[in-house]
Amino acid sequence: MLMLINCSHCKTPLHLPPGARSIRCALCHAVTNVADPRGVVPPPPYSASGHHHPPPPAYHHYPPPPAAAAPSPYNHAPPGQPPSVHGRKRAVICGISYRNSRHELKGCINDAKCMKYLLINKFKFPESSILMLTEDEVDPYRRPTKHNLRMAMFWLVQGCQPGDSLVFHFSGHGSQQRNYTGDEVDGYDETLCPMDFETQGMIVDDEVNATIVKPLPRGVKLHAIIDACHSGTVLDLPFLCRMDRSGRYVWEDHRPRSGAWKGTSGGEAISFSGCDDDQTSADTAALSKVTSTGAMTYSFIQAIERGQATTYGNMLSSMRSTIRSTDNDIGGGGVVTSLLTMLLTGGSLGVGMRQEPQLTANEQFDVYTKPFSL
Repeated sequence: MLMLINCSHCKTPLHLPPGARSIRCALCHAVTNVADPRGVVPPPPYSASGHHHPPPPAYHHYPPPPAAAAPSPYNHAPPGQPPSVHGRKRAVICGISYRNSRHELKGCINDAKCMKYLLINKFKFPESSILMLTEDEVDPYRRPTKHNLRMAMFWLVQGCQPGDSLVFHFSGHGSQQRNYTGDEVDGYDETLCPMDFETQGMIVDDEVNATIVKPLPRGVKLHAIIDACHSGTVLDLPFLCRMDRSGRYVWEDHRPRSGAWKGTSGGEAISFSGCDDDQTSADTAALSKVTSTGAMTYSFIQAIERGQATTYGNMLSSMRSTIRSTDNDIGGGGVVTSLLTMLLTGGSLGVGMRQEPQLTANEQFDVYTKPFSL
């Protein structure tokens, strides 16, 4: 069982692997020694403050990380030199339909299947390095509960090395809750809703950031694709690309006034999300806000298959154009788009015209010159 201890220097909570006698903090790089790991007390259940985590299940419930990449002279490149781009690829894909509840969605599991197909066939992700969480999974540890989703995020970044490419895809409900620490520009934390959120609660953006953003070392790239409402800044990344309909953009500074660092530990984190933080559909039922289920994932896949994802700016413009389109032109794509078209249920496209996909990142860059790649 994994244990949680505080870094001896910066006090950041660290997950101690089974049997380990010491652990290095990814943030301050201090080494914390543990005399006897068996004497470490498991952390208490998660609280609303976001500071506690439930003890995760044993490792054998999750697929092992991919085998280490072959040694490369670029893995130890001098400061300022880019690491090898041929590192390992790893992904967590989560699609939640909230079956048999008043929050039920129709296209989220389809989104997950299509994203997996895209990663394997277009970007050469090994199937063994993709962890799927959906209600269709037979393994109880691969169902999208709050506990399993937390553990999947931890697995995603565990042991990542320069050259690694990580993907986190979530299709489901998103929401907001009041922030009282002053760390949010709009006064609200964004949240992801696991399948058991009504009894176990939601996952707050602060936790998402601490789990899959802050630990990223130099040379590791993370892409998040979040198809949910209120998802604009759900990774809590420092900068948001505010783009108008003509394609002009400015970077908005979303760094907390408290000075807390929400970026990485040297790595790269970029998130595409389904809409801005304050955007919802017209549905007034509590948390039944994502009536455009599948539209954002569809637009993401279509941009890639139509060759419109050469840069991050072109990708974002293409996605927005697709979702704004009123003719619902589903044709003209490649094999993944055709698969998605076949799987999408009625009404899941063309309903979310109020939503505008967003791009956030841990650092600012020229979106029209930076090539898009997973």
